[in-house]
Amino acid sequence: MLKKQSAGLVLWGAILFVAWNALLLFFFWARPLPGGPSSEDPFADDPAGLTRRVIRLAQEAEIELERQQGLLQQIQKHSVLWNRRQQAATVGPPAISHPTPAPSTSVLPILVIACDRSTVRRCLDKLLHYRPSPERFPIIVSQDCGHKATAQVIASYGNAIMHIKQPDLSSIPVPTEHRKFQGYYKIARHYRWALSQIFRTFKYQAAVVVEDDLEVAPDFFEYFQATYPLLRTDPSLWCVSAWNDNGKEQMVDATRPDLLYRTDFFPGLGWLLLAELWDELEPKWPKAFWDDWMRQPEQRRDRACLRPEISRTMTFGRKGVSQGQFFDQHLKFIKLNQGFVPFTQLNLSYLKREAYDRDFSARVYAAPQVQVEELKGNQKQELGEVRVQYRGRDSFRAFAKALGVMDDLKSGVPRAGYRGIVSFLFRGRRVYLAPPQDWTGYDPSWS
Repeated sequence: MLKKQSAGLVLWGAILFVAWNALLLFFFWARPLPGGPSSEDPFADDPAGLTRRVIRLAQEAEIELERQQGLLQQIQKHSVLWNRRQQAATVGPPAISHPTPAPSTSVLPILVIACDRSTVRRCLDKLLHYRPSPERFPIIVSQDCGHKATAQVIASYGNAIMHIKQPDLSSIPVPTEHRKFQGYYKIARHYRWALSQIFRTFKYQAAVVVEDDLEVAPDFFEYFQATYPLLRTDPSLWCVSAWNDNGKEQMVDATRPDLLYRTDFFPGLGWLLLAELWDELEPKWPKAFWDDWMRQPEQRRDRACLRPEISRTMTFGRKGVSQGQFFDQHLKFIKLNQGFVPFTQLNLSYLKREAYDRDFSARVYAAPQVQVEELKGNQKQELGEVRVQYRGRDSFRAFAKALGVMDDLKSGVPRAGYRGIVSFLFRGRRVYLAPPQDWTGYDPSWS
């Protein structure tokens, strides 16, 4: 219906523009000369008068055409929007008969977790630049650490954001062997306090959590607005993440920024959760290492997250509790989406569990099986999508390392994996690193 309305607007605008200028031209030529009645050939004895008349008409037409410029620009604007929507409809996943729930108009606050990085300005500048509505997406910065320079940066945004401060800055008693991990304990304490403020004090029904070293993509807000209804209505989902752990530039399909997946691995790094999930997690929130705790089967409970083919966040924070090692080795190479995908106009119902499990598994196991050596040797290019099969922890890690995929496992779950399957590009080919088709579940000892 929206496409038809847009097309109709463009067509009628163009007709109106052409018809109006045709009437103007007819009016100018048909108007009698000032100072006397018209004759059959008023310029027969006065060629110079004809010249003056033509110049006057041209001047008047130019003035009127300038007045019409605004109308033409409106027509062009709507034409571009219509073409974009047509393109989005053609590049999206195959249409499924069940429609996506209508995009929610609920408020989705953005919770920014901050500490002592004054570079939080880069994060906030991008959020404010791309934010479509302050009312729908209020930005709340929760600061720990008491770092004055960072506090001054946050305060400089005035009423554009809300600044809250974690009040307990005391040291945390930790086991002797964890003394060097004091920072991870403080992070877990801060997350618990900040999320409680969002869901208990401010009474929001959902929130997107962003850390202060993340830069967001142009369609960051569009992505979460479109996926929120799925998270709300599908009990087999427990989060939506903006991050692809295997999202290095050479490993993602740049022609499919609209492509989304289910994943059993909790990605974090820009993620949406519901208040109901916080009701479940808050009573047992861990003292440290909260993200790995989220990946344990006791918390995941066979639920999945949504994640994109191309990440909608990128980290620029080399400074942190991990001392920059993971950043230098991996994080800095993750590709950030640069375009805008109109997710709210796309049919995302293919991500619901029943349809996704059926279609994704069928596609993966219909792909021809090849050996890692054949892939690395660029053999069997004619096969298109292919599958590499692993049978145990050691073979998974060996194949993942050989193909450039993240090879670590958390409670037996591979990064970006779903039902044990990791999807990525290798030298331009879609590859599925997958267990046998009779896979029965994750083994937590694979960690």
